[in-house]
Amino acid sequence: MSFLHSGFSVRTQYLSAMALLATLLIVASPLQAAQPATPWPQASSDLQPDTAVRYGTLTNGMKFAVMHNATPTGQVAIRFRIEAWSRDEDDDQRGLAHFLEHMAFRGSTHVAEDEMIGLLQRKGLTFGPDVNAYTSFDQTIYKLNLPEADTDTVSAGLMLMRETAGELRLDPGAFERERGVILAEERQRDTPQARADHWLDSLLLAGQLAPLRPPIGDTIVIRNATIDRLRDFYRANYRPDRSTLIVVGDIEPAAVEAEIRQRFNDWTAVGPTAPRRDLGALRPYQAGVDVLKTVSGAGFLQFAWMRPHEEVPDTRRSRRQKTIRDIGLHILARRLDLLAHRPDTPFLRTNVGAVNFLKSADMISISADIAPAAWQSALAAMDQEQRRIVKFGVLQAEVDREIQNERAALQTAAAGDSTRPSTAIADKLAASTDERKVLISPAEDLALFDSMAKKLTAADVDKALRQAFAVKGPRLILQTPEMPFGQEAAIEKAYRASRAVPISAQVSAAIPIWPYTTFGPSGAVSESHSIDDLGIILVRFANGVHLAVKPTKFNDGEVLVRADIGHGRRDFPVVQQMAAWAAAAFIPGGLKAISYDEMWQALSGKEVSIHFSFNDDAFTLQGKTRPGDMATQMQMLAAYASDPAYRPQAFAQLQERYRNDLSDNQLTATNIADRFLPGLLHAGDPRWAAPDHRQISSVTPTDFQAQFAPYLSRGPINVSIVGDVTVDDAIRLTASTFGALPERPATAPAADAPSVHFPAPTKQPVVLNQLQRPDNAAALLAVPVGDLLSDLQRTYATRIAGRIFLERLTAQFRRSEGATYTPRGNTVLSEVFPGYGYAYVYAETTPNEIGRFYEITEKIVDDLRSVDVTSDELARAKQAFVEGVDQERQRNNYWLPQLSGIQTDTRRIDFLRTIRGGYETVTAQDVRAIAQTYFTPEKFWKFEVLPTSANSAVDR
Repeated sequence: MSFLHSGFSVRTQYLSAMALLATLLIVASPLQAAQPATPWPQASSDLQPDTAVRYGTLTNGMKFAVMHNATPTGQVAIRFRIEAWSRDEDDDQRGLAHFLEHMAFRGSTHVAEDEMIGLLQRKGLTFGPDVNAYTSFDQTIYKLNLPEADTDTVSAGLMLMRETAGELRLDPGAFERERGVILAEERQRDTPQARADHWLDSLLLAGQLAPLRPPIGDTIVIRNATIDRLRDFYRANYRPDRSTLIVVGDIEPAAVEAEIRQRFNDWTAVGPTAPRRDLGALRPYQAGVDVLKTVSGAGFLQFAWMRPHEEVPDTRRSRRQKTIRDIGLHILARRLDLLAHRPDTPFLRTNVGAVNFLKSADMISISADIAPAAWQSALAAMDQEQRRIVKFGVLQAEVDREIQNERAALQTAAAGDSTRPSTAIADKLAASTDERKVLISPAEDLALFDSMAKKLTAADVDKALRQAFAVKGPRLILQTPEMPFGQEAAIEKAYRASRAVPISAQVSAAIPIWPYTTFGPSGAVSESHSIDDLGIILVRFANGVHLAVKPTKFNDGEVLVRADIGHGRRDFPVVQQMAAWAAAAFIPGGLKAISYDEMWQALSGKEVSIHFSFNDDAFTLQGKTRPGDMATQMQMLAAYASDPAYRPQAFAQLQERYRNDLSDNQLTATNIADRFLPGLLHAGDPRWAAPDHRQISSVTPTDFQAQFAPYLSRGPINVSIVGDVTVDDAIRLTASTFGALPERPATAPAADAPSVHFPAPTKQPVVLNQLQRPDNAAALLAVPVGDLLSDLQRTYATRIAGRIFLERLTAQFRRSEGATYTPRGNTVLSEVFPGYGYAYVYAETTPNEIGRFYEITEKIVDDLRSVDVTSDELARAKQAFVEGVDQERQRNNYWLPQLSGIQTDTRRIDFLRTIRGGYETVTAQDVRAIAQTYFTPEKFWKFEVLPTSANSAVDR
C-alpha cells in the first residue's frame, strides 16, 4: 500500500473526491414526454436473472433494481447510473460530463451547497469509502454506501439521488470554484503512463470518437467553459430513460420500491433528447507497426487483433461461445507465463485478454512488459506462441485444468451466495446494465458453466481460438525509451523473421504431484484459552507456535489464514536494506520440492492463494481459501515458512522490472511522496528508505536470500485464522502443519536496534524535485503524536482531531478556493515502536499555492488550539469512526490482523474492546488538548515536491 493512500482521505474513484458527492446531485428538469427506456437485458435473453432482485421501469423510463441482502447487516448500497458520459459532449463541452459529476456536490434545489457535506457526515458516511462517483467514456455512476438501513437514512440517500437526477442548482459561483479543482485533477492525472495510454487509444481507434473524448476533457475547454454549456449538457443527457437506480441491502424491497416510485415518478426530461454520437468506424486495415518513445525506463510490446464492435445479446449461446474462447486465451496466457519464468526470458510480465474496447472495437491482445533491449526476442516468443496455439491447438489436459479452476471459483461464489456484500452486488448490477448482461445468481452461474463444460473438448477450444484470431492484423505496438535503429522498419523486419521460423506442437507433460502433504507428527496443544466477548480462541503448541482463531459467518465459504514469522523490519540491522525491496520475489521463487509454476499445476481446482509481505511487526504469509481446501492452504503456507527455494530467476526478473520502473523522469509528485516519505518520516532510518538504481542493480540473489532466510527459518510463528471454520478444524490443521515444524521458541527483536524517531522539526521544508509539469507541486505538514497502544484515550482523541484537521483543510483549500483536487491526511500510530506516531495533511497544487497551503494549515491548527470545535463538527467526526468500526467488524479481513496483533501485544485486546466507546467519549476539550499538546509550530515537519528542470534535479 502506498504511503499516501494508507489513510482516510477525501477521494473519488476515477475523478473527484467531492465529486463523489458531486456525484450526488444534478440539475432541474421541467416537462417532456417520456422517452422509450432501454429494456433490461433479460428482456432479450434466455438466461434466468437472479430471482432475488426486483426489477422495474417507471412510466418516465427510469429503470430500477432493488434487492434485500443482509451482508453486512444494517447497511445499504445505492448506485445511480446515468447513460451520460464524455462521448455525449459537443466539441466545446469536452470535460463537462465529468465537471457535472463534480457539481453534483455543489448544491441542489432542496440541499444547499454548504449543507451537503454535513448532511452525509451526520449519517455516518465518509467520503471515498461511502460516497463516491466516477465518469467514464460510457457512463457516470454515483455511489452511496449507507452505514444504517433505517428508513430515515435510506430516504436521505434516495432524496440525494433524486436531487442528482433533476434538481442541481449549478450555481455560477460554485462552478468557478470547482473549475480549479478540475484543473488540479487534470494535473494530478497527467502522468507519463496516462499519456502513453492515450497515445495507444488514439492509435488503435484512429478516426473514431473515443480517443477524442477522454473523461477528464480538454483543459482549454475547462478553463473557458460557461455555466450555460454545463446546463445544456445536464438538460440534454440527465434523463429518466437514460438512468438506472439500484438499491441493495438490509431493506424491505417492496417499501423501497414504493419510495422510488413516489420520489422519481415526477422526474421528467427537459428539452429534446440529445442524439447519441456515432462512435465512428474501425479502420479497415489493422496490420502494421507503431513505436512510441517513452520517458520511463520500461518497455511494453503489444500484439492487437481488432474487429468492429458487435453488440451481441446475452444468451446461453453467446456465453458459451465467450467461455470457450476465454478458456483458449487463458491457456495461451499460461504458456506465456511459463516462458516468463524461464531463466532466459525476454518478459517481465505478460497478459492475454479479449476486451470490449470503449464500445468502439473488439480486441484480442497479447502484451508484455519487457526490458527495452529484449524487444526482438520478446516479439519472436509472442508471435511464435500465438501461431503455435492457432496452428496446433490446445491439449485436452490444458482444457481440463482451466475447467477445474473456473469451477472451483464458481463453487466458492455459490457457497457464499447468502453472504455476498451488498456493495459488490450493487456494483455488479450497475456493470451488468452498462454491459447489457443479465445478472444471474452464483448458483445459476455454476450450473450454466457445468452445462457448458460437460462435453467441452480441445477441438471446441481450437475452433474458438481460430475464429478469434481470424481478423486482419496484428497491430504491433512497441513503447520503449530506447528506439530501435530503423524504428518501424526494424520491427517489421524482426516480425517477418519470426514468422519464417517453423513451429512445433505443444508437448504434453505430466501433471506434478503436490509434495507437501505432511510435515511430521502433528503438534500437541500445550495451552488454550478463550476471549469470550470477542469470540477468539488462543492456542499454543508444544513447538512454540501460537494460533488465534475466530469463527465467523460474515462470508460463507471464506477462510482467511495468516502466518506471522519473526519481527519483520525490527529484525533487520540498521544499515541499508540491501534486498528488502525484493520481497515480491519470495513466492515466485517457489519451494525446494516444486517450482512455482509446477505448484499451481499440481493444485489445479484448489481455491488457495498465497502472498508474502513484511512490516514493522513480522514477516507475513497470507492466504484465502474455502473450508474444503483449507488443508491445502495450510500446507502451502507451512511449506513456504519451512522450505522456500529462493530460485534466482524470480529475483532477477523482479530486479529488472524495478530497474526499468524507477525512472526519475516519470516520477510525479505523488510517486515521489510515496517513494521517499516513509524513510523521511522515520528520520532517515535505512529500514524504511527507498533504494536507488545503484542499490537495486548491485544486489544479487544471494543477498536476497541472506536478507530474509535467517528470520523466516528461525523466527517465532503466530498463526491467525478467521472465517467459515470451526475451532477444532483450525487447531487440527495447524497442528498437522505449523505445529509439526521444529521448535520455534519466542525470541526478541534485535537487541541493538535503536529506537525509532520522528524527524526533527524543519525551519525550511525538505524539498524534492519532479521533472514533469512545471505547474504541479505538493506539500505536506506533519507532527509527532505518539504510538497506538500506550494511551488509548489519546489515540481516539488524536484520530478525531486529525479527521477534523483534514476536513477543515478540504473545506477551505479545495471547496472554497479550488486549489487542489483532493487533500489527504491520516493519523499513523505505531503498534510496536513506543512513542512513535504522527499526524499529517498533504495536498497537490501549483507551486504558487504552496504558501497558501501552509497559511491555511497553520491557521487551522491555531484555531484548534484556541477554540473548541463545534458540537456538530465533533459529532460528525466521531460518527464516521463509530460507523466505520461497526462496518469493519463484519468483515473477516478486519479481524485477521487483529488476531495477529493480540498474539504479540495483549494491550490490543483492550483496544478492540474499547475502540467504539472510546471514539464516542471524545470531547471538544479532548480535541483542543491534543492540538495544544501536539499541533504546535515548533513541532511542524514540512515537505514539498517542486518542479525543476532536468539540469537542476536533485540526485535521488
